[in-house]
Amino acid sequence: MKATGIVRRIDDLGRVVIPKEIRRTMRIREGDPLEIYTSNDGEVIFKKYSPITEISTYSSMYAEVLHKNGGLPCIVCDKDHVVSAAGIPKKEILERRISPLLEELMEQRKNYAYTDTSKSPLRPVEGIDRYAVASGVITVAGDVCGTILFLSGDSESKATDLQLKLIDIASALIAKQLED
Repeated sequence: MKATGIVRRIDDLGRVVIPKEIRRTMRIREGDPLEIYTSNDGEVIFKKYSPITEISTYSSMYAEVLHKNGGLPCIVCDKDHVVSAAGIPKKEILERRISPLLEELMEQRKNYAYTDTSKSPLRPVEGIDRYAVASGVITVAGDVCGTILFLSGDSESKATDLQLKLIDIASALIAKQLED
């Protein structure tokens, strides 16, 4: 745990304001769910809640199946980080932040397909050179929870109809898993 040096008082309704700098750094937006933890030492810890992290075992299985059937590396992301991966070294990509461009696509609830090689591809994960070939937004009860993507392989790849269908099916299945 890292001290910020910022102190805030609790108001008469029991509320505390999380400073803007911390919200920006941690990508906490209005309406984001926060999980509250306490310790025996009197610490209260707020952690961003991610429903996709709760089903990481299932999302890993979906990524594995998609990788085997789609022929490209596959990742599952929540609204901030990579949660699961297949077909790419996990140490290289797990827990990395998603790019602002992917975050924007998710907020717009737009799926993505790389079909025009004359255009610049979407780089979905910060610090990774692979680009997105296809992605599908995971939406539960009208709320965006994350995305599932095929990443470029060793050679240049364009999205195929099969890969687009697989992404659509997987995003719907993950959304269904989260609803139940």
